Amino acid sequence: MQISQQGLDLIKRFEGLKLHSYLCPANVWTIGYGSTGSHVGEGMAIGAAEAEALLRKDLARIERAVEAAARGAKQSEFDALVSFAFNVGTGAFRRSTLLKRHNEGDQQGAADQFPRWNKVGRLVLPGLTRRRAAERALYLS
Repeated sequence: MQISQQGLDLIKRFEGLKLHSYLCPANVWTIGYGSTGSHVGEGMAIGAAEAEALLRKDLARIERAVEAAARGAKQSEFDALVSFAFNVGTGAFRRSTLLKRHNEGDQQGAADQFPRWNKVGRLVLPGLTRRRAAERALYLS
């Protein structure tokens, strides 16, 4: 399964496009549409086409992880789960109660988990609160 345009648009809207590397609120070097990893470091600059390519590469990995872990997801659920896993990481996604509830067939219980993931450390971030609300709405659509 692949993310739909609606899911891709959600990720792009909340990640934003940054053509110069920056430290995100979790103190991780990030570039483009939220690309992280050993290929991202201080002082980097890329173009929009490279940012799009990095996003597609990152998403292919996330899509595989979500497809392997989330049973029976409809497209809207898959899109929301990919956005969530892209943001929190596949390890946290696989360990989450959100995924557990989804796999139990408890759509409402899974949806109710999204708002719980709006913090970095103990600090509530308004942007994460908005993102989780959008992911929850997409999941339930």
